[in-house]
Amino acid sequence: MDITTETKTGIDSVILEVADPAAAAATYAEAFGLPADLLRFRTAQEPSTGFRGCVLSLVLAQPATVDSYAETALRAGFTVIKPITKSFWGYGGVLQAPDGTLWKLACSEKKNSGPVVREIQEMVLLLGVADVKATKRFYVEQGLTVGKSFGSKYVEFATPGAAVKLALYGRKAAAKDAGVAPEGSGSHRLAIGSAGAAFTDLDGFAWEA
Repeated sequence: MDITTETKTGIDSVILEVADPAAAAATYAEAFGLPADLLRFRTAQEPSTGFRGCVLSLVLAQPATVDSYAETALRAGFTVIKPITKSFWGYGGVLQAPDGTLWKLACSEKKNSGPVVREIQEMVLLLGVADVKATKRFYVEQGLTVGKSFGSKYVEFATPGAAVKLALYGRKAAAKDAGVAPEGSGSHRLAIGSAGAAFTDLDGFAWEA
């Protein structure tokens, strides 16, 4: 996974708030092997119940690669929310980390084309928001550029050079896609690290400089 941080309006790192940062770091190293500066951890401080309004996705090359990452994640203590399976859009499923974070593992291919290479093509942070159009407008005002937009349903921002891609979905749609109920309250247990200025968006997701 090629990680660069050239953009000042994109995501350089994702910060997860967990009960035990050292244990979480070890769990994720075993599960995915992500760069230490991409996924960071700090002690949880605020209560959180139900759907936290976000899903992290790993986009992979082929079904066998999805299976490989799912296997190591399950050995590390993740649990299955949506079984890994073939669908009309490709192949994948949703797992939940011991800290409660939802992770989608997916590829657009339905058949394997070669040997398994444990390489992540893309990491995406999907925010389930109350008003997609309003949040899209908010992020454009912060300097982000829209890459794809499907009305009030889905938005994907173009942030070349950023470590993590940002996308928006309606909260209910995001929860449905992840296989969980949309209800939830309290902390998102997630913050966004960026080279730009600090701010908090319309749904309470904090960007930290």
